[in-house]
Amino acid sequence: MAGFDLKEALVKAFKETALMSGVSLLAAVIIGGAIGLLLYATSSRLFVRNRIVNQTAGVIINIVRSIPFLILLVLLIPLSKAIVHTTIGPTAVVIPLSIASIAFFARLADVSFSDVNQGVIEAAISTGASKWSVIFQILLPEALPSLVKNITVTAVSLIGFSAMAGTVGGGGIGDLAIRYGYQRYQTDVMLICVVLLILLVQGVQLIGDIAAKLLDKKQ
Repeated sequence: MAGFDLKEALVKAFKETALMSGVSLLAAVIIGGAIGLLLYATSSRLFVRNRIVNQTAGVIINIVRSIPFLILLVLLIPLSKAIVHTTIGPTAVVIPLSIASIAFFARLADVSFSDVNQGVIEAAISTGASKWSVIFQILLPEALPSLVKNITVTAVSLIGFSAMAGTVGGGGIGDLAIRYGYQRYQTDVMLICVVLLILLVQGVQLIGDIAAKLLDKKQ
């Protein structure tokens, strides 16, 4: 097609997907990880058990997770416009993508913390260690291999979510596949986008698996 440079379009789409997924993953790890730690700490008798805080945070997370991403994307258009002053493109998609990934990773982080041997934590607290030192010196290091695995799961999911965003003009590889591969019947573009997504997911999964294995002291 005249005026269409496939190589240039693929590079641009890849950068947009990397931007959307990368920023959202960072938000998920920092904010979602903190919320996951809050969920764990407020449910454990060893820390600051607080049923009200735990249940409130849990309900909010469950509500966000129960909304399909495409619906959440449309629902948060006003918020995206208010924050980044646009409703299309990768910048706008980062907002709903971050919110979805934060809720997704928060639950996974809670599970990772809950899987840590409680006996080790009890022993540290019984020796007089402060709860903050237990969290940073025992809980986080012990949960790290599991957290890395769950970060990998989140990253892979984000790549899929970012591809879905292409259906509403979100940019990225999904947008390229929809606009040219589907709407303009260019099968070669569609296939290239699919292969690129597969390679991207496999690369992220491989890196995550290697990192988790290196951090896992039990292996």
